[in-house]
Amino acid sequence: MDTRQNKALVDSFFAVLNEGRLEDLGDYLAADVVDHNKVIHGEPDEPGAAFAAIATQLQALKPYRATVEELIAEGEKVVARITQSGTSSGTHPRMPVPTGRSFENEAIFVFTVADGLIRDMRCVSDRLGLFLQLGWDWPTAD
Repeated sequence: MDTRQNKALVDSFFAVLNEGRLEDLGDYLAADVVDHNKVIHGEPDEPGAAFAAIATQLQALKPYRATVEELIAEGEKVVARITQSGTSSGTHPRMPVPTGRSFENEAIFVFTVADGLIRDMRCVSDRLGLFLQLGWDWPTAD
């Protein structure tokens, strides 16, 4: 795949999230994809855990929306700068009782793409702003 195809794959991945088409995630994510974004989800940093984490996040933050602001690709890496928004409308490991409050923040994802699928993803976002906007308690060490 060339960088244009990799960027198109990532752009389409966000479109699938926006449409809530969880059944189509396997068309974009490798079965053993590793999602290193466990501060929000709390899922293990292990192959395949991303599918359940994405489903949890989409359910907890309906209506979730990701607007792709910028895509940069080099080799197998694609960087996406997005604006994301949603409402605390469902249960979430970080907030079992929905607050009904909305959020909007910026996030930067780094995807590794190989053989036409996303194999690895990392995200940096304004998590403090997210928690404050949603009225969630900041996580504490156990």
